[in-house]
Amino acid sequence: MKLTRISVIRRRELRLAAFEVLQKEGIAGATLEKVAAHTNSSKGIVLHYFRNKQELFEHAMREANSQLRDAVTERLRRAKTPRERLSAIVEGNFEERFYQPATCHAWLSLCAEVPREPQFTRIQKVIHARMHSNLMSALTDLLPRDECEEVALALTTLIDGLWLRLGLDSGGISRETALNQVYAYLDHRLPGGWPERRGNI
Repeated sequence: MKLTRISVIRRRELRLAAFEVLQKEGIAGATLEKVAAHTNSSKGIVLHYFRNKQELFEHAMREANSQLRDAVTERLRRAKTPRERLSAIVEGNFEERFYQPATCHAWLSLCAEVPREPQFTRIQKVIHARMHSNLMSALTDLLPRDECEEVALALTTLIDGLWLRLGLDSGGISRETALNQVYAYLDHRLPGGWPERRGNI
């Protein structure tokens, strides 16, 4: 049985703690001291594993992204048809354990740094490229090729916009409402509509 090194466990623990601190404090209020306190350790311990605040929160962003990626991937494994694949992508991006105001606040805080931080820019490009690839893999079997790019962009923009509204709207937008918005667009845009209106993958 392969044993995981303590350093690997500790680094992941600190990445998760950093993202939790971001949810409460935002990037401006998040400090190494607060992350250390969250894990009952010291700032020195945090700096032993990460060179600085920037590197720590870069890895926190990667950790959060990998969890959402895995949620989509798990649904895609069970999908058997193009429509099921499309539904898996949509449902996975609104996974209930992630689609929460606090998580959205952390993402908004990190995304605000994208124009200034090359590392965050690279991560964001990877996220968008993966979303585009996933959507195109499903859409090319449902629409003429020249329409797929347009629909993929519209879906990505709609999903991003619903996450943004969740973070900015004090009343919030429920997961059910968000999904209904996306499926209403697909009902309008795909040949034959989207009669199921909700996936059951």
